[in-house]
Parts: sequence; structure tokens; C-alpha cells
Amino acid sequence: MTEPIVVTDSVVIPGTELTWRFSRSSGPGGQGVNTTDSRVELSFDVAATTALPPALKARALGRLGSPVITVAASEHRSQLRNREAAARRLVQRLREAIAPPPKRRKPTKPTRGSVERRLAAKRHRAELKRLRRAD
Repeated sequence: MTEPIVVTDSVVIPGTELTWRFSRSSGPGGQGVNTTDSRVELSFDVAATTALPPALKARALGRLGSPVITVAASEHRSQLRNREAAARRLVQRLREAIAPPPKRRKPTKPTRGSVERRLAAKRHRAELKRLRRAD
């Protein structure tokens, strides 16, 4: 699979930057499981890529534990379907790595009504407990 992988509208990984490895899968396959290389490993070097702009590359390298993303797929019997699954997983990992950070929460004060309700409930509870006491 040397065709490019589309991550977002602006990020497309060329097929030349992807490394595919194939091996025998331990999953389902019947008699063919010992003869076909259906397990797929897909690697992508984020640090060496030209597909990501410098800002996204820095963000991805900061979020990923390693500069190389490697995903494996062996749940399907055919190599082609495992290739598609590995490509989907790579896209998902890369999208999460280059996603913008979440907006910071703006701290707010509780409303006067909520404070009054909370204090009234505390007073009510304390009164109930005080009435139960055998002084």
C-alpha cells in the first residue's frame, strides 16, 4: 500500500513515509493461518516526516511517547483488511496527537442562590440531628 493516507484535510501522509511489515497472524484463519502473512505492522516516523507542519509536529512529538508510531492489526483473515485496519488506527492515533489542546476552563463562582440553598440544607440536616439527640 504505497498510496497516501489522509489524516485531516490539510495533513496527508505520503506512502513513501510509511513502513509496512507482514508476519504470520495468530488469529483466525483455519488451514491458511500457517501459510499467509496476514498480520500487519505499520510504522510512521513523526520526527522525520515532511507531511506535518512544524507546529503540529512539535505538538505530536510532545504528546507521543516515541517519535515513531507503530500500530499492528491481526484481527482479520486477509492481509488487505488488516492493512486497512492498521491505516485506520494510525490515522486515529495521529489525529489525537495533533489535536488542539482543549480550551481552558474559566473559573466561576457559585451563584448566591446555590450557596443559600446549600447552607439551608446544612442547617436543616443539623436541626434533624440535634432533635434526635437524647440530651
